[in-house]
Formats: sequence, C-alpha cells, structure tokens
Amino acid sequence: MSPLWRNQVQVFLAPGRIDLVRSTRGFKPVQAAKVTVWCEPAQDAPVWQAALQQLEKHLIDEPGAELSVTVSNHFVRYVALLPQAEIATPEEVNAYATFRMREVYAERVDAWALSVSEWTPLSGAVCAAIPRDLMVQLEEMASRCRCTLKEIEPYFASVYDRWQKLLDGNKTYFAVIEAGRICLAVLINGSWHSIRNQRILHNAAAELLAALDQEAILTGSKEAVEWVHVFAPEHADLKLPEQCGWCIVPMPVEKIPALPHYPSGPVDDDGVNRCHA
Repeated sequence: MSPLWRNQVQVFLAPGRIDLVRSTRGFKPVQAAKVTVWCEPAQDAPVWQAALQQLEKHLIDEPGAELSVTVSNHFVRYVALLPQAEIATPEEVNAYATFRMREVYAERVDAWALSVSEWTPLSGAVCAAIPRDLMVQLEEMASRCRCTLKEIEPYFASVYDRWQKLLDGNKTYFAVIEAGRICLAVLINGSWHSIRNQRILHNAAAELLAALDQEAILTGSKEAVEWVHVFAPEHADLKLPEQCGWCIVPMPVEKIPALPHYPSGPVDDDGVNRCHA
C-alpha cells in the first residue's frame, strides 16, 4: 500500500497510560478523537509493559497503518553534548555521545539505544537513550499488528523540534513537564549547555523553580528576571511565585498547535508521580 493511502496512528506512551489518535489518509483525511487508556503497571515487569499491552489491543484492527510513537521522558535519559570543534564525522559524534552517556550513567548505557539530535561543532547536540528492550518490543508489536513503525521519538525531542524556530535569546531555558517528570534544557547563544530529566517528588512548580535556580548557578550568571519556555499541557495552572526571578512563557500553541496525541488533562493536585520509572 502506498504511504499516501495508509492510515496513521500517533501514540504517546507513558507509565500507566497511552494516548492514541487515528487519522485516515486519502483525498479527505479524517482525524478521530483522541483515545486515552489508563492501566496499572505490573509488578516484576518493565514499567512500560502494561501500556504496550494496551496499545497492542488498539492496533489489532489497524493492519497496514503507519505508526508513530512518542515516548514519555520517564523512559528516556539525556545528556548534553557540548560543542567540540574537533568532532565532525558521524562516527566521532557517536563515540562522543557514548562516552558522555557512560560518564553519567555508567554501565546502564549497555542496555540502551542511543540517538543524537542534529550535530554541529558550534552548537553541539543532545543525546537521548531509550531502553533497547522497549525499542525491540515496539518493533515486534508493530510487526504482529502488521503496522509500519515510522518513528519512535522522545517526548522532549518531539516538543523541542516542533517549536524550536520560535525560541530565541542569548540564553534559552526550555522545559517540558508531564505527569511526574520535568525535563529542563539550557541553550546559550544557540549552543546546548545542559539538560536534566528528573522526577517530580512533591510539587511541579516548586521543583521547576529549584531546578531553574540550580541551572542558573551552573551557567555562571542570572539576570534579575529570566524567562523559561514551558510546555506543560497536563499542568495548565502551573505558576511560579511572584518576584521569584523567573517568568513562564507558555509554548505558542496558537501559532503552532500541539500534536493531537500529546498528553493533556490535569494531574493530581500535588503533582506526585504515581508511576515509578
């Protein structure tokens, strides 16, 4: 079947949850309403196992569909690859990424599949790591359901790629917040400086503020008021304290809409992560 005529299925995969949107192709494409399925992570099994089982049930009736999966930051680990003028070839970039991952996460890297964002010696890049078992199970599930697995993309990378052209400034703080997790990156003059991906233990706003203050210290300077670009569809009421030195800039979804399968809806009032990854 020609890709132009395949139905599309876009999925957000998170601990205890999937968000799924179907779209038909053809002369008059039609997008169905988003389906959100909740599930309880099983004991003695990978935290993504229950969500994958629910996803497979919904793909059984989608043979021939093109499948795109956005993976929650709960399942991803990141490191910033700082600019290095002497690193140019893909082989050198991959070796640098592996070195940095191993430097931070030690032997756990051996069980992960690594991918690197667009690299330049002047701007650096970000390396993302997804458990190899999760990648393999997604591929096997797509094969059983006779779907074409188009892409597997980390949530942070998907959001950043969607709006990066609208981000500007000499120093950019960029945060993607979902249920139970904050992913915060800093770019200076367009170059990657740092990225952290941490669980929310108590309160999203308080822990975002603490992370911002720590990152500002690590950059070596802070203006009286700094701006942080935030995408947090599950935390629509997220606010930082007045006169804290930080102002939130929501992502401009009126200019570039969020992808329909991104998570939405409120989380628990305390913002606690109920699904441990």
